[in-house]
Order: sequence, then structure tokens, then C-alpha cells
Amino acid sequence: MKILVCISHVPDTTSKINFTDGDTKFDTNGVQFVINPNDEFGLTRAMWFKEKQGASVDVVNVGGAETEPTLRKALAIGADSAIRVNTPATDGYAVAKQLAKVVNDGGYDLVIAGRESIDYNGAMVPGMLAGMIGANFVANCISLEVDGTNAKAVREIDGGKETVSTSLPLVIGGQKGLVEESDLRIPNMRGIMMARKKPLTVVEPTDASAETNAVSFEKPAPKGAVKLVDADNIDELVTLLHNEAKVI
Repeated sequence: MKILVCISHVPDTTSKINFTDGDTKFDTNGVQFVINPNDEFGLTRAMWFKEKQGASVDVVNVGGAETEPTLRKALAIGADSAIRVNTPATDGYAVAKQLAKVVNDGGYDLVIAGRESIDYNGAMVPGMLAGMIGANFVANCISLEVDGTNAKAVREIDGGKETVSTSLPLVIGGQKGLVEESDLRIPNMRGIMMARKKPLTVVEPTDASAETNAVSFEKPAPKGAVKLVDADNIDELVTLLHNEAKVI
């Protein structure tokens, strides 16, 4: 089984977010980038298939050279090779189009993508990719088993879970639950050293234009000052909730 894991290069969740050029562009100065957390769950699941079922695992990212350290980290975790499509990740449609070409050229049986990236939260790419390559698709996937060309997946739905059976080729949008958090892998020194020798192929993009454009970004309004109320002063608490918070 040939597996392709889509890796998004996203800001660390502890990063301070700022914008430039009149709030139209994300300011990357001083920002630490990491593997998208949803993709980490997918990569770990792919490693399980590699070790238990003899699958091969490639990783792919659509982006500039600045994303290569993130791909090297995925290689250090255990992926066999990496592919970088040499173009900025502009919008979900354009990214899916680039990934579709990689999948078709590589003949992959299973594509594991994160449900969404934590920077733009578009949640568009996996579904569009499946449509472009004519593969089955499972969104919000929290469990996946593959037996030959058959697959059984569990996905999160409103108020519960749904178990589905399907077949390869398959694209999933994975998320927390696909593996246990305690099973997520941290590159060790041997993996980091080996990653330096693993192939990282840069391919030029196919023709794909963005269908959406970010007009501007805006931060949430700053939180107001905290007002402390003495635990014994219930009357003041009720007055504040009624007159200021207006929740009762």
C-alpha cells in the first residue's frame, strides 16, 4: 500500500499573531512553524500501517523552501521520502489541485490529510482532493483500518460516531482520535540524522489559480479587565451579571 500524508506548515499555537500590509498578510517574523496537529495524527497512523502492514509512506507539502524543515521533521518521524510542490499555498482549491497531480503521478492508494489546518481552518482540501482524483472520502476520521483494498473508518458526527466501510483509493480528513495522543512521535536523534539522507524532491507546480482571496484579517477584540467579587457578596455578583454582563 502506498500512502501519501499531506503536511501543512503552520504556526505554533503559542505564536503571537500579527498582520502586515494593512492587515492583508500574515506576519511570519519571529513565528515558529510546526507540522499541523491534525496531520501529526495522520502521520502517526501512516507509520503504524508502515510498520504493521509494510506500507510505504511519503509526505507532501505545497509551499516554498521555508517549509522544508517541517518536511524534514516528518522524515525524522519515519516517512520514507518527501515531496515539496514549489508554489505558495494560496487557497484550498489551488492546494488540492497541486496535491491531485502528486497523487496521480505517484499512484497512491491512501491519502491521509488533516481535517483542516489550524491556521486557516478551511477544511476544504481533503474533500476537493478526493473529488479531483475520483477517490472515496471520509471526513473527520478518528479511526481507520485497511485490509487489502477494503477499509473501515470511524468518523465523528454531531452527537456521536459513524462507522463506514469503503475501499481504496481513499482520502481521509483525519483528526485527534485517529491515534492516541500518547502515541504521537517525537523525532529522536537517529531519526533526525537519517532524515538528512532521505530524498526530498521539489516538483514544479501544475497550472492552478486560486479561487478565493483573503481581503483582510482582524484579531479578536481584546478581553476586558477581570472584576473580582468577594465569595460572600452574592448581591454584588447578581447585580454585575444583570447590569454589566447582561446574562441574567
